[in-house]
Amino acid sequence: MNFEWFVSLRYLRAKRKQTFISVISFISIVGITLGVAALILVLAIMTGFHDGVRQQILGNVPHILVQKHDSGIEGYVQLGQEIKELSKDVQTVTPFISQQAMLLSNQNVSAVSVKGVDVGNKIFSAEMMTYDDENVTELLFDDDARLPGIVISVESASTLGATVGDNVNVIPPMFTMTPFGMIPKMKPFRVVGIFRQSGGFFEIYYAYVSLPHAQAFLDLEGQVTGLEIEATSFELTGALAADLRDKYDYPYSVRTWEDMFGSFLSALRLEKLGLFIVLGIIVLVAAFNIATTLIMVVMEKNRDIAILRSMGAKAGSIMRIFILEGLIIGGVGTTLGTTVGVLLAKNANTIIKGLENSLGISIFDQAVYGMVEFPSKVVAFDVAAVVVMALMISLVATVYPAWHAARMVPAESLKHE
Repeated sequence: MNFEWFVSLRYLRAKRKQTFISVISFISIVGITLGVAALILVLAIMTGFHDGVRQQILGNVPHILVQKHDSGIEGYVQLGQEIKELSKDVQTVTPFISQQAMLLSNQNVSAVSVKGVDVGNKIFSAEMMTYDDENVTELLFDDDARLPGIVISVESASTLGATVGDNVNVIPPMFTMTPFGMIPKMKPFRVVGIFRQSGGFFEIYYAYVSLPHAQAFLDLEGQVTGLEIEATSFELTGALAADLRDKYDYPYSVRTWEDMFGSFLSALRLEKLGLFIVLGIIVLVAAFNIATTLIMVVMEKNRDIAILRSMGAKAGSIMRIFILEGLIIGGVGTTLGTTVGVLLAKNANTIIKGLENSLGISIFDQAVYGMVEFPSKVVAFDVAAVVVMALMISLVATVYPAWHAARMVPAESLKHE
């Protein structure tokens, strides 16, 4: 152990008359521990909530949407094949038709967006209620059925008072000319499935029919509203969309899920940054305690410092002694805070459920947030950022006391001894 480390550790051991200084050192350690633990826990919760919301959005929103200005897309089969061949990052390309409409059943009305989808659409992976647990894809694309099938959300089914097997009338904003004037276009469909997605952000707005029936009903034979593209990872959508925009410019429109809902996620990221700054003040306050501790130690040890300087210790060595002492306090607090914060973040769901069971209250309402578990995700980068910030603040807090100790003149400190 070198000279500076030895003296730093020695100064941290309290003598009877230095108990007050040790109490301040303990408070500094506790402050940094609480600040670091709170930062790690809150960042983990915000990251988990951000990912949960993103997953809810992506549950019903494609990674990339390709549409055409002012018209439908013809030749969509060939276009879809070209997009698949454009990049190996393209997982699926599915055509769709979308049209606002009203659903009418049992004298109840529900406003929805009717989507004509092809086999392979991601909606078929959602939790689905069908008659006798039959395959919803086979029911929806059954060409021999008496009535075309439709899949609606549980919210729409509740509003309409309809269940699997019931008939609902679909009324788009289209009119048919008759001898008695224009009447709304209307067609009966049979409910073959009722779905509920775990997220629930957009499920109430959609009803699904087969693509051929949608094309015939909405007078879009040979056309689709757009193409939904799923990438191998949502993180690749930006680069993939840029390639698509280079190849398909106007009148085509290429939008990613971030273009459609990125502002909401950006708000969450900004909130996370704000919490990082606010909670970082806790660590900053604890760092003031470190500075206070070191100033008091310098005042208490001015005679020792003068003796060390008289024996040949350089100003740099004196400065390092107090910098190391402050870093030891900050390092211990940061280590304890990191340990506590990571443990709390990794067991947040268990802790929340335990508190709910013990206190008999609801802390995290799954129905409101659409998440099965309390969101908490520890990211190594966030933890590292908190640790670096805490150590940097601790280091900065030591500079003035250490600099003041290094500037002491031995003769001035010993002339009254």
